[in-house]
Formats: sequence, C-alpha cells, structure tokens
Amino acid sequence: MVVCFFSIIGSTAMSYLIIKKSTDEQSVTEMQNKFEALMKTLDYAVSHTNITQGKDLVNILQNEIYEISDINKHDVILYDLQGNYLVSNKELNLVAQKKIPHETLMNVLESDKRVDVQEYDQKVGSNVTSSYMILRNNMLEPIAIVYFPFYHNDNIYAGAFNKYVQYIILVNLFLILLSIWLSWVISKNLTKTITRISELITRTTLFGREMKPIKYFQNDELSGLVKSYNKMIYQIEDQKMLLANKEREEAWREMAKQVAHEVKNPLTPMKLLIQNFERKFDKNDPEIDQKVRNLSRSLVDQIDLVATVASAFSEFAKLPPKNDESFNLKEELENLVRVFNDDGNIYFHANKDMMPVRMDRIYLSRIFTNMITNAKQAVSEQRKSIINIDAELFNKKIIIVIEDNGIGIPKDKLEQIFEPNFTTKNSGMGLGLTMVKKMIEEYKGEISVKSEEGKGTKFTIILPTNV
Repeated sequence: MVVCFFSIIGSTAMSYLIIKKSTDEQSVTEMQNKFEALMKTLDYAVSHTNITQGKDLVNILQNEIYEISDINKHDVILYDLQGNYLVSNKELNLVAQKKIPHETLMNVLESDKRVDVQEYDQKVGSNVTSSYMILRNNMLEPIAIVYFPFYHNDNIYAGAFNKYVQYIILVNLFLILLSIWLSWVISKNLTKTITRISELITRTTLFGREMKPIKYFQNDELSGLVKSYNKMIYQIEDQKMLLANKEREEAWREMAKQVAHEVKNPLTPMKLLIQNFERKFDKNDPEIDQKVRNLSRSLVDQIDLVATVASAFSEFAKLPPKNDESFNLKEELENLVRVFNDDGNIYFHANKDMMPVRMDRIYLSRIFTNMITNAKQAVSEQRKSIINIDAELFNKKIIIVIEDNGIGIPKDKLEQIFEPNFTTKNSGMGLGLTMVKKMIEEYKGEISVKSEEGKGTKFTIILPTNV
C-alpha cells in the first residue's frame, strides 16, 4: 500500500510535468506554424507591387487584411517602424496596444528574426505570447512590424491532466486491492507453513519421543530452514544414541558395584561361620548335631540373600515381556488399594467411572504396588499416616497423583530418587523406583516427584490411554 501510495504521487507529478511540457511544445509548434502561415500570406499580399512604408501599405492591406485574418483564423496587427499603429482586422478602439513598447521595438528593429514576449492578459485570464517580426517589400526593405498575439489556454492540459489523474487513481486503487488480496494469500500460505514447522520444532524433545524430520518439497525461502532443522534432527539422534549408550554403561557400572557390595555382605559372615565352626569342631561333642543344623540354617539364609540380590539384578536388567490389554484403570487401582488398605488410611478418588487404558496389568500392578508400599513405609511417628491417590482422565491422558504425609525426602537426595542404587530405607536394593520409571517410560509416560522434608511426598504419574 505504501508503494502504491508513492506510486500515485510519483506518477501524478511526472504526468503533470510531461503533459505540461508536451502542451507547451505543442503550443509553440502551433504558434510557429500559424505565424509562418501569416507571414507567407502577408508577403504574398505585398509582393505584387513595390510598397513603401506608410499610407501605401495601409491602402493595399486595408481590405486584404480581413481576408488574411479569416484564412489564418487569427488577429493581425501592423505597426510602422516607429511602433505606431497602422492597420488591423479589428476596429481601432478594440486594439489594446496602440503603440509597441520602446524596449520591444528596439529588440525587433535590431533582429532579423521573430521576437517573442511572454505576457499575461488579465482581461482574458490567460498567458499570451506577443510575436513581433519585420515585414519587408520586394526590395527586402523593412516596411512595417507585424504583431501576432497568441493566447495559451492552460485549461487544455489541466483538463487532460485531471482526467489522467482520475485514471491513475482508479488503476492504483485496483492495484492496492489486488496487492492486499495477494498479500493475504501469500501471508496465509506462509504463516500456515511456518506454523506447521513451528509445531514440529516445538514437539522436538531430547527424550521420550522419536524426532521426525520435516517433509517439505517446495524450493523456497523456508526450504533452507527445513534442511537445517532436519540436519539438526539427525545430529541429535546420533547424540541421543551416544548418550543412551553412555548412560547404559554408567548404569551397568553402578549396578555392578551395588551387586558386588550386596554379595560381599553375606559372604563375610558365611566365611566367619565356617572358620569358627572348623576351629571349634569336636566330633565327640554331644551337641554337634544341633550345631551343624544351626550352621546349615545360617548358611542357607545367607545364600538366600545372595539369590535375592541376583534376582533383583536380573529384574532390573530385563523387564518381563509385555502383554498389553484394554481394561478400566479405575477398577484396577481400586483393587490394589483394597489389598493395601488394612489400616483404612488410603483414600482413592477418580474423576471418571470409566478410565480405559491399554497396557500390561502386571506392569500396572508392579508400578502401584511399589508406589503404595513406599508411601506406607514413609510414615511419620508424629502423626497418623494418610495416603491420597487421585486419578484424572483428561485429553486421552491419565494423571495419577500419589501423596502421603510422611517424613519426606531431603532436597539434596531428591534428584537421586530414580537412580538404580539409591534408597532412603535401611533395607532394600534401591531398584524399586528405577523399575517404576523404566516401566512408565515403556508406555511413553512420565513420572515426577515433589517432596518437603517433614511434610510428605507427592508423585505424579502421566500415562497415555493408548486406546
């Protein structure tokens, strides 16, 4: 619109100058042609006899000057060489200029060419070009001065200019409307493409969702952006693989340390028991049978502990195969709560009676068995334990909040809560929440924790329905 606005101003100004110049040139050409035709007619009229200046000229041209004026369709006025009025096609009282001004007269007498004087006639309200030229006889002697007034009608080019401006405005209005429509179409398509690209870029996350390149087949300004984005996607995927391998190696390393530590714990008392039994062994001891049974029982207990460590490690290393099925999550959670709610301190709430979900029932049971067990074990001695479980179905996602009023988790340990070998309890391998997180992420879900020491802990689990 700004371009069209300046286009109107520029084209209008340029058109005014061009039309004015063209009109002035046309007026000059028209005046030149009329003056030449007039001079030829006058030359022809005085060429039949040898005329001298003065009354002879008046007598000869007195009658012919009317015919000359009619032929040329213009006023003709003749002055003598002193600038005094001689004869004209008009009555004497209608002739405005009875005598040529002295300065103009001198210029005419000194020049062999036409002398033009630009003036403005207030009576007519128009510019007038007064052309003067010496009239000569057969002997090329000057006999009179011809005065030829030519009026310029400025309204001619003003009217043409006004009409041209009207057309210019109409054309530019059409161009403005066309440009608005084109701008709307182009901007709509552009913003639509940018919005789609923006949505795809917004979905890009380092974890949890596979990053997909943008399919864009047009060769325009946005193709470079899309190519750069797709290149970045491939680089991020490579970095994710490297990071995943590094994290996996680190997890195995930490797990190996934990398993080694847990295995060493029962081996030490087993060694001491055997050494002590060997040192005090007496086959004649009447209680030898009982001592052998006690030794065997102690060794079996320690061996069972090693087996427990191995089983826990095996479970962490490989999740059981999934057997997904569709069921009502609310009913499953109600059954789980019913099993653990011996003390009547677990409260379950759901915003829908029907919460369809598709996942493995065993996975779900293991997730919430671990979560409820942790909440029950976090009981505070200062108050009665209360556990609230809220489930909400919203936009094809189920949000489950498990909140207790237990002892809470210290801030410095909150970031380690999902690490493989971390635990705040005196017993256990510290694999429970690690397994929970792993199973939730298997279904593209999320788990987060908030806790305040001495007030309680709140876990938030988000699971897609996958239905």
